[in-house]
Amino acid sequence: MHIETNRTAQGLTKTTGSPKTSAYLIRISITAALAGFIFGFDTVVISGANLPIKALWHTSPWFHGFFIMSMALWGTVVGAVFGGVPTQKWGRKKVLVWVGILFSLSALGTALAPGPYIFSFFRFIGGLGIGVSSVAAPTYISEISTPSNRGRLVALYQFNIVFGILIAFLSNYFLKGVGGANDWRWMLGILAIPSVIYSALVIGVPESPRWLITNKNDIAASKSILSKLGIENVDEEVAAILQSYRHETSSGASTIFSRKYKNVLWLAFFVAFFNQWSGINFILYYAPEILERAGLAAKESLFNSIAIGGTNLIFTFVGLYLIDRIGRKTLLFIGSLGYIFSLSMVAWSFYSHASASLLMVFLLTFIAAHAIGQGAVIWVFISEIFPNNVRALGQSFGASTHWVFAAIITLITPTFLDKDQGIFKDNPWPIFAFFAFMMLLQLLWVITKMPETKGVSLEELEKKLIPQ
Repeated sequence: MHIETNRTAQGLTKTTGSPKTSAYLIRISITAALAGFIFGFDTVVISGANLPIKALWHTSPWFHGFFIMSMALWGTVVGAVFGGVPTQKWGRKKVLVWVGILFSLSALGTALAPGPYIFSFFRFIGGLGIGVSSVAAPTYISEISTPSNRGRLVALYQFNIVFGILIAFLSNYFLKGVGGANDWRWMLGILAIPSVIYSALVIGVPESPRWLITNKNDIAASKSILSKLGIENVDEEVAAILQSYRHETSSGASTIFSRKYKNVLWLAFFVAFFNQWSGINFILYYAPEILERAGLAAKESLFNSIAIGGTNLIFTFVGLYLIDRIGRKTLLFIGSLGYIFSLSMVAWSFYSHASASLLMVFLLTFIAAHAIGQGAVIWVFISEIFPNNVRALGQSFGASTHWVFAAIITLITPTFLDKDQGIFKDNPWPIFAFFAFMMLLQLLWVITKMPETKGVSLEELEKKLIPQ
């Protein structure tokens, strides 16, 4: 695709060329983004096993929160923190293959686990896969896309996450009762099937041309891949990548934590920080338990969890449609308003003992706000604000920030939510009021600090966001 550019008032280079995207680019982007499907499935499949496991192994709320429910997230933290190193050193493609292998091992291990410690170990392995995928997949798709389609192609990763979440909720619902007391083992083990398929498919995608240029100096291979991706002026594209890389490597910035990257590090930190303090993982992980606290029966709460997954999927489509049209900042602004309203109303519903149906409406509104806002934006935004030579490490920083707070929230939740021993065992409304306050802070950050990155090449973003 030939990209023509013009200068805007802000000094950014905008895409004015044809928005046509090659079929080959779409195919390999979808393949890489399927890591998100396994990620999403693995993230919430535990919600169906939560209560059966609690009844089976009779663990304390603290043990259940730290080992059973949040061990995958601690694995995710480790995977996100260290995933940037192999992604930068060995390439995006090889790492994506290993992601599928880790998920396969986790699915089989948790399904067959005889006790809570072995179960927690294999949940940790699955968490490693999630953490590494949240580094490698957005980085890879960002580097093979163009300014006009980068938002929606990287957001395919998020779409697959929510699609995986929906399928996990459906799977849990239909497998409920199939295996009797062991139905939770079927819920967890079935993930091995898409995990193996994913590993086989991703073997057929090419390596990132930007990684080949900056890490292997393989100009010929990168030109061949760029041509297949639909780039018409391949020589100009390669020259721009080389110029950007040489400038960065000669600037004296030795690590991702060098002073010159301070601005983009703070941007990555806050978008990831606020993502989790919306309460999204808390609600997805504990959806059946939250709905039961609202007065729904166990089977009914599982069914309503499907409504949460379906709403997430539908509004993720809206986010995909809008992200390259109205931009990342605008979507996060809209999402913040939706967060504040919906979370405040969920808190009010619990506080006033409103009907379960009304509370469900506000929970679905929250999910819609997340899908349009943070859900659509986070992985796109982090993957595009760092320069080529440290993109994988920057993605690792942003992803690890995201998962550290996700793990903390999931760890402490049972001590607040548990209906027998929790701090808010009588009424959990303060939890949702706190999340609403955090989203007010996010709105202020979006208005005052967040830049717009829509339609700007990765190399031009580097010039804008990083001191030259």
